This record gives sequence, structure tokens and C-alpha cells, in this order.
Amino acid sequence: MGVVEQAHNVKILGSGDRTIVLAHGFGTDQSVWKHLVPHLVEDYKVVLYDNMGAGTTNPEYFDFDRYASLEGFAYDVIGILEELQISSCVYVGHSVSAMIGAVASITRPDLFSKIVMISASPRYLNTVDYFGGFEEEDLSQLFEAMQSNFKAWCSGFAPLAVGGDMESVAVQEFSRTLFNMRPDIALSVAQTIFRSDMRQLLSHVVVPCHIIQSMKDLAVPVVVAEYLHQNLGGESIVEVMSTDGHLPQLSSPDVVIPVLLRHIRSDIAV
Repeated sequence: MGVVEQAHNVKILGSGDRTIVLAHGFGTDQSVWKHLVPHLVEDYKVVLYDNMGAGTTNPEYFDFDRYASLEGFAYDVIGILEELQISSCVYVGHSVSAMIGAVASITRPDLFSKIVMISASPRYLNTVDYFGGFEEEDLSQLFEAMQSNFKAWCSGFAPLAVGGDMESVAVQEFSRTLFNMRPDIALSVAQTIFRSDMRQLLSHVVVPCHIIQSMKDLAVPVVVAEYLHQNLGGESIVEVMSTDGHLPQLSSPDVVIPVLLRHIRSDIAV
């Protein structure tokens, strides 16, 4: 196993001619895909990995400068694909990893046959002519809460992000993976994500993109999915699901898994 594979806890499951890469979002790790993986391994080679900074990775490998922008994470994706000698994949990115995949595809479009984006946003802060869902004050409060008592912040943020019942398995699962992150790393990654602005790059993304979004999502308003659709440089399609929450593949698998499988299997009709 190569250095990159080891650092990112890369797992390869199943077999097939096509490769699916599953990329998790902030506060989770590859376990967030547990409901989807069994449906893929019969027909596809499935690659799972953890983003640097996830609680399952070695915190010593986290370079605060490298990961102060999404480009650092995007180079990791390219590095993993190159080390595994994957010439093309269907990349399924959740939350920030949807944007990370988009950035990676600008540099190496040949590596991506399409990107399936779940709960994706190019910018979280509102501006005069853009609604991202957050004001500057919201973010300041979020970062302050993370700094003052990380454990308390995790237990408050998890049910808001997941949506639904505080006692649900999905909320407990997200709380666990969120709290697994080292607090200073979690804060740094959160700041990188919430302060990112990828809007200018969208027109350079020419790989086909399937945009999948919950009707109700604390982190990403539905209008953002339409904004992506209008501004991406290649073919794109939007599907808004009746789900609640930012991690629908974990909290509403019965609804989400069939939608994901359909978008993985079927290309956009031009």
C-alpha cells in the first residue's frame, strides 16, 4: 500500500469495469457511506477514503497551510487516483467533497467521467446578490462555539445538521465522527469550508455534474443547487429530494440510495 493510500485509509471493495469514488464531507469519515456501499460492490470497483483531518486520520499528517484552501484537499484526490492508477471514475462527493472533486476536475478532467454532488455549496456566506444561507455573524458565533467547548458544540450542531430526532442513530453517528476530530483541526477545516468561495471556478468545471439536494438543509439552501446548475461549465442536472438534513445518505437512506444509484448509473441525456 502506498503512502497516500495509507494516510487516507483507502479501501477498495467490489469489482467491475467502472470505478466509483466515495468522498465524505466535514465531520464524517468513510463510514457515512455504509448504506450505499452494499448496493455498489456487485457491479463496480468502489474506492473509499478519509479526508485529511477526519478523526480516523493521523493528526500529525494534517498540514494547516495546505488545507487552508480546498485546493489542498483536491490535490489529495488526484494523488489517490494516480496512486491507484485509476484513469477515470464516477466521483460521488458529499458536502465540501463535492466542491473538492469539482476543483480537482478542473486540473484533471480526464480522471472524472462525472461528479455526483450531494448537499454541495460553492459559497456559504450571503452577499448582496447571492444567498448562501449564512451571515458573517452566524459564522463568527459558530467558530466561537467550537473554540470555547468543542464537545458541547458537537452535541448541539449534530442534530441541527442531520435534522430530525436528536435521539436518532444518524445524529448519534454524526456526533461520534464529528467529536473524533481533533478540535483545532475541526475548527481549521470548518473555517476553510465556510469561508470558501468557489463561484468563479464553476464555469471551468466541464465534467458532467449531478446535483442532489435535500429540500431542507441547515447548511445549504435549495436555491444553491439551482445556482450550481446555472453556473457550472458543463452539463448538469438537479434533483431535490423530500429529505430533511445535510447528511441524507445517513439519515434517509431509503429515499436517498435509489436516487444516488440512478444518478451513478444513468448519464445526463443531452
